[in-house]
Amino acid sequence: MPTFDSKKIAHAHREVHAHLPSDPALRVKALESLLVEKGLVASETIDNWIELYSERIGPMRGARLVARSWTDPAFRDRLLSDAGQVVKDYGYQGHATEHLKAVENTPGVHNLVVCTLCSCYPFSILGMSPIWYRSAAYRARAVKEPRVVLHEFGVTLPEDVGVRVWDSTAELRYLVIPERPKGTEGWDEDHLAAIVTRDSMIGTQRDLSVEPA
Repeated sequence: MPTFDSKKIAHAHREVHAHLPSDPALRVKALESLLVEKGLVASETIDNWIELYSERIGPMRGARLVARSWTDPAFRDRLLSDAGQVVKDYGYQGHATEHLKAVENTPGVHNLVVCTLCSCYPFSILGMSPIWYRSAAYRARAVKEPRVVLHEFGVTLPEDVGVRVWDSTAELRYLVIPERPKGTEGWDEDHLAAIVTRDSMIGTQRDLSVEPA
């Protein structure tokens, strides 16, 4: 007669569910399947939209703006004074970048972007926002204890480096211009853009890795 082993059953249950997507992913997939089934959207449209923001836009547009600002002082000044117009001139505008402000990291200042009310984010230049940016923990703690949050991202700032926290809204969003790393003198914009990360343009990364030219 078979015996009931609660430990084995619990282990098997964990094993099965360990390979399932997270609850939010399952809900998204179910919603997508329902919309496709009812003919409200084509699965190819969803795939193309995801590819556009994750692969072709991603943070690449923002990275190119940063790289240009590193090599062209006049462009940098324009970006800092009227980022929304610069983005429009580049053809990168979107509903999330009409009112955009660029802020610049310096040896004495580090900038960090958060959206305390929801998760406002410049999608058309940074692509999809990371999950942690939308989390309640980040949105609350980035304002209250920014140095602690930065430390958890691997950014430990000296006491003489000030932290400025910028709270995005539906009307105003931010782009951080990270400092140009040493050892990149003479690099062209394509090479420079390749080392600019999404996190550095949000402010949760400070020092960019430099690969040999």
